[in-house]
This record gives sequence, C-alpha cells and structure tokens, in this order.
Amino acid sequence: MFTGIVEAVGHVVDWRQGHLAVRRAELAPDLTIGGSIAVNGVCLTVVEVEGDTFFADVVPETRARSNLGRLRSGDAVNLERPLTLGRGLDGHLVQGHVDGTAEVTAVRPVELGRELTFSLPRELAPFVAEKGSITVDGVSLTVAGVDDAGPTFSVALIPHTLAVTIAGSYVPSTLVNVEVDVVARYVARLVGQAERS
Repeated sequence: MFTGIVEAVGHVVDWRQGHLAVRRAELAPDLTIGGSIAVNGVCLTVVEVEGDTFFADVVPETRARSNLGRLRSGDAVNLERPLTLGRGLDGHLVQGHVDGTAEVTAVRPVELGRELTFSLPRELAPFVAEKGSITVDGVSLTVAGVDDAGPTFSVALIPHTLAVTIAGSYVPSTLVNVEVDVVARYVARLVGQAERS
C-alpha cells in the first residue's frame, strides 16, 4: 500500500527483459530483498540491492498494462516506498496496481503551475470523478475536471509537484500510468451487485 506522495526521482540504469535496475542513492539502503517499491506507481518487488541501485523483476503483464516496458537507460521514474504505520497518510490509498495507461493530450501553463489533460481508457471512465482522487505515474492527484465524451480528465499541478516528480517533463503524447481510486471500484461493484439482486 502506498500514498501517492513521491519520495524521490530515480533513474533507470539498465533494462533487460523482465529485469529493471534503478539508481537512487537515498532510498536504496532502506530497501529490503522481497520488499515493495512503487516505480511510476507500479508496485514492484525488490530482488537485489547493490550500492545505490535496486533491481526489480517486471513480468509481461506489468509491461503490457503500464509504461514500464517503454523505459530506457537514463529515463527518470517516480519512486515511493510502501506505507508504514509510523508515516502519515498524506495522499490517498494507492495499491500500486496500475489499471492502465493514459496519454497526455494537453499541457497548459496557469498562474501557479500547469493544467494537464489526459485521455482516459473508456473502461476506466466510470471510476473517475471531478474532485475525486487519481494516481498518475504514482502521484496522488485531485481530478480537476472530467469530459465523458472524450473520455478525458484534467488535473492541476502546483510548482512543487512539477519540481519533485517527473510530471514537469510531461508533454502531449507522454504515456502515463493510471490507477483509479480503489474506493470507487468497490462502490461500483457493490452498486452493480445490488442492482442485479
């Protein structure tokens, strides 16, 4: 379980079939073999730590459902260690189970930051609501607007988020990982079951 509050930006050192190596000096010593880490919002298992670099296996399902399969050596990634009882819940409950990818369709400068619009896979649209929570590349964000016709959703990013995550590098056509709010998923399932009863 994660919060969507990115702790650091790491860099891909190596990417081989099913094996991802990421360098981030501050986080690597605290990682344990078999422990979890979110990379661009995807919960991965640490299989090796070597100095300032950790290694994780990435199965074909994860590569197909996320943007991790597109990573190349040198690419920046958002990193977050799992939630612990001693750490506050600042974002929202994030599982690290990415639902799919979305594409940046527009980036607009605003007075304090940027407003971004993303395409949304049609099957995820019912789980995204204005002022609800969504996770984009592991970042907990508030949905600023939804257009069901697209379907698209938009978010407003403050300068801090743009500076400490990879969101500052987003341009139209950037592919991002999306995880919808888990509470919305369960509510939709319960309502669907009630309607069928």
